[in-house]
Amino acid sequence: MAVKIRLRRMGAKKAPFYRVVVADSRYPRDGRFIEEIGTYDPTVNPSAVKIDAEKVNKWIANGAQPTDTVKALLKKEGIL
Repeated sequence: MAVKIRLRRMGAKKAPFYRVVVADSRYPRDGRFIEEIGTYDPTVNPSAVKIDAEKVNKWIANGAQPTDTVKALLKKEGIL
């Protein structure tokens, strides 16, 4: 099973809000997921990012791969 750490889009039209989730790469973007590990709100200034570093490190140690966007958010937060 290829596990990814990626964004799941929530919110209304033209008002996106994202949840950072751990999901099987075969599932659709907004479909089933394994665990929610944080949130990302790009609509506020500056962007609001809240991610559980302990859960991220646990999943990466177990082989989960963050997507490019999530990797950038993790670096910005100082988790990676």
